[in-house]
Amino acid sequence: MKSLAHQLAAPQQSDILIVDDTIENLVFLASVLESEGYLVRKARNGAMALRAVQDALPDLILLDIRMPGMDGYEVCRRLKGDPVTAEIPVMFLSALDDVGDKVKAFEVGAADYMTKPFQIDEVLVRTRNQLLLQSALQTVKQLNVCLEDKVRQRTRQLEFANHQLMEMAYHDALTGLPNRSLLSECLTRAIESMQHDPDYQFALMFLDCDRFKLINDSFGHAVGDALLVEVTQRLLPCIQPDDTLARFGGDEFVVLINQIDGPEQAAAIAQSLLTALEPSFQLTTQEVFINASIGVVLSDRDLHDTPEKVLRDADTAMYSAKNRGRAQINFFAPAMQQASAHQLQIETGIRQAIQREEFVPYYQPIVDLHRQNVTGVEVLCRWQHPEQGLLTPNFFIPIAEETHLIVDLSKSLLDKACAQLRQWQRQQLVDDQFYISFNLAARHLGMRNLPHQIADCLTRHQLQPHHLHLEITESDVLDNAIAINVMKALRQQGLKLSVDDFGTGYSSLSYLYTLPVNTIKIDRVFIKDIDQNPKNSSIVEAIVGIAKALNLDVIIEGIDSVQQTRHLRKLNCRFGQGYLFSQPLPAIDIQTLLAENYSASQYIQTHRSQNSTLPARFTESS
Repeated sequence: MKSLAHQLAAPQQSDILIVDDTIENLVFLASVLESEGYLVRKARNGAMALRAVQDALPDLILLDIRMPGMDGYEVCRRLKGDPVTAEIPVMFLSALDDVGDKVKAFEVGAADYMTKPFQIDEVLVRTRNQLLLQSALQTVKQLNVCLEDKVRQRTRQLEFANHQLMEMAYHDALTGLPNRSLLSECLTRAIESMQHDPDYQFALMFLDCDRFKLINDSFGHAVGDALLVEVTQRLLPCIQPDDTLARFGGDEFVVLINQIDGPEQAAAIAQSLLTALEPSFQLTTQEVFINASIGVVLSDRDLHDTPEKVLRDADTAMYSAKNRGRAQINFFAPAMQQASAHQLQIETGIRQAIQREEFVPYYQPIVDLHRQNVTGVEVLCRWQHPEQGLLTPNFFIPIAEETHLIVDLSKSLLDKACAQLRQWQRQQLVDDQFYISFNLAARHLGMRNLPHQIADCLTRHQLQPHHLHLEITESDVLDNAIAINVMKALRQQGLKLSVDDFGTGYSSLSYLYTLPVNTIKIDRVFIKDIDQNPKNSSIVEAIVGIAKALNLDVIIEGIDSVQQTRHLRKLNCRFGQGYLFSQPLPAIDIQTLLAENYSASQYIQTHRSQNSTLPARFTESS
């Protein structure tokens, strides 16, 4: 195969189609591009362009927008709608300089957009870049084909060897490492040695690759498998020939150190495993980094009489390492097992609480900072525990999400909140534009029937789609086609969607542009000391500007002071919520607030002094 550098050399003899109804532009561009060694074809309208593409597929199309008959947008739309021509890059060259025109161009599938009058050097550079990108994409496809062929060949060899050698039943087909079966036998022998020899001690290390699923989802399972093979090769030199490195499953590995002197030696070996994974991995044309979390357990005669118990404790220590921030080493302690038992107890309590309807909605007002009135409320969950009293979400939501109980919990909570809103409407405490905002968990976005469930809930309570806003966390939908399709279905029903905690995760313009959302909620971290911190002020101002350009609303979270409110109004921030206006409250207190015609202005007028102390109900923990 040709070298990658050779394949990505400046593309000569590339076929470029220029489409423009102005003959002077055609002649000028054609002469310049031909002088650079490109093959150039010309078309004076959309119909001629489509016929030219049918005759021979060009490598690049330079396309004008304003043309008689069929404009450039329609030409591009037709090209992208045909699988045969969909991958041909289209670069618009137009005198139209409005943001809306550019957005429309990219919506129909443009690869680039240049505004006339243009600099010919810029045209040449962008033309060359587009052709290089196409060449690179073809190279990636070729390399992937080669990699897949090698994987298929390796698989056939392993299958043949399995038929010939019985012991291969004890090894992992991908990495060649011992599998669970062989690991269990090795561990059984180590336990027997410990029971017969009082001086014998072994260590077991449970290693889990951090964020491996992201690599699998981004580059494909073939690249993920290749990465696991490379990880194996990095880990093997870290252990002695008498020790065992096993692939436990997926991206999990187990290391059995047959003879250990104590925790210091075990810690040193575990650190060598992490160090081995620090350099980057070069897979096809991608450079990736990966680290791991390691749980370590030292053998104990009183605790470990079976392989399952040793593996259980090592696995518990590994999850504890992940919770500490990943890329960590954590030794097992009996208290961890107690923590696991406590978590199981909470899980059981959540199941019972759902049945007993102990989860209740609390509400925090969302305020129009300019009109100074409450426009809606965010729905938050509280657990009215019969013994421990009122519990906040951080106590139970993570476990509910991990155990998938979040689906049933949220269904009950949304039903109660919708019923409450309908009651407020009947009492004429709110107008028809008042809404509730409800948080969706990652598990919800994987439910294809979620739009149907929400529609049923709204119908049951005689509410309209505009009465319910749904909040999602950006990281929950990254590269998740199912989640994005669910969101689009929700939008089609007329529901409004918000991106929660914007700016704290993987926020980017590309996701704001592609996600079907109406609102972004700026995290409270950006407004802390906003009136004194120019950096935070600039960030908020930039986000508000971007949102305005994309026709999105903005809600500011965590407003705690009058000074923050004044500053945010100067930045044209429209909506906000925080303890300045109200902490999350039960329905009865929100009802009182609405009945008293509570507004942000009433509070601000009462507490203008910079040293004013917030009322008690504004200072409790959320």
